[in-house]
Amino acid sequence: MPQTVKGVIARSKGAPVELTDIVIPDPGPGEVVVDVKSCGVCHTDFHYREGGISDDFPFLLGHESAGVVAEVGEGVTNVEVGDFVILNWRAVCGECRACKRGEPWYCFNTHNAEQKMTLTDGTELTPALGIGSFAEKTLVAAGQCTKVDESDPAVVGLLGCGIMAGIGSAINTGEVTRGKSVAVIGCGGVGCAAIAGSRLAGAGTIIALDIDDAKLEWAKDLGATDTINTRGMSEDEVVAAIQERTNGFGADVVIDAVGRPETWRQAFYGRDLAGTVVLVGVPTPEMELSVPLLDVFGRGGKLKSSWYGDCLPERDFPMLVDLYEQGRLPLEKFVTERIGIGDVEEAFEKMGEGKVLRSVVVL
Repeated sequence: MPQTVKGVIARSKGAPVELTDIVIPDPGPGEVVVDVKSCGVCHTDFHYREGGISDDFPFLLGHESAGVVAEVGEGVTNVEVGDFVILNWRAVCGECRACKRGEPWYCFNTHNAEQKMTLTDGTELTPALGIGSFAEKTLVAAGQCTKVDESDPAVVGLLGCGIMAGIGSAINTGEVTRGKSVAVIGCGGVGCAAIAGSRLAGAGTIIALDIDDAKLEWAKDLGATDTINTRGMSEDEVVAAIQERTNGFGADVVIDAVGRPETWRQAFYGRDLAGTVVLVGVPTPEMELSVPLLDVFGRGGKLKSSWYGDCLPERDFPMLVDLYEQGRLPLEKFVTERIGIGDVEEAFEKMGEGKVLRSVVVL
């Protein structure tokens, strides 16, 4: 029978979130109900609250999660009741042109649960990124569940979004390998994860750039070899500072974890000739970019965007959990605080003030 549980919703644009009763239906074909054990407080959830994603209010927020499978619907074979899973928001379809050409990490037709979770009055909820896991339970498509070895959910659940996006931007998209130089612009959760991923891949020089000294300290703790506070610096000064730390050439890979025209230009000119630019920070719709086309041709290399770190959850999540358990990937350093489900609004405030890498709701 449908279950009534507590969940955090955004009822209207800009209004404080609220903890309320929500109804979880029985899983239908291809669907799974998950007992949520943790959920990171991600910037994307804040963007939903502010109406920056869509206006399909009310939203059931939360998506960066781990939990235990509670119920499975007809035809589900990839997980079973009792499995410990990390939730992902790109359930690979296996049928689109990207999947058929052997690049499922680009899947163009990812899917969500067909049924809707609701308020107790029947109002349908829009789950954040198709997950909605600031809740005691959530309903998702089976493909959004990736089984991994059981571990600390507050830590490994972060792979469900921001940390995977950052690690993947370095390893998968940027193709960072042993000895390469890397610069990361923006050292919030995603940027620091890109630094951790670069270190994991064996990069030599890893340069962290931000306007906040506290964030640069986080970056250093996660593997940055050099830090640059860019507050008040011009584009040319930022580029020169990167070149100064890379024998005058620029970095082999520059990752823009901010997603603004000015930071992308810093990345473009701060890389070495034939180097790679990776955009993983998400721009807003009104932003535009101007770069001389001759510079695009003359500098060569690769200009890439990173979607969810170009990850394949069934490949990457188990591997990264294993590396965490071995002590080779310090995911625990991303967890600034563990909070209750009623503390999400306060966590948004701390996030906006730059006081946390991640607040994590623990249920």
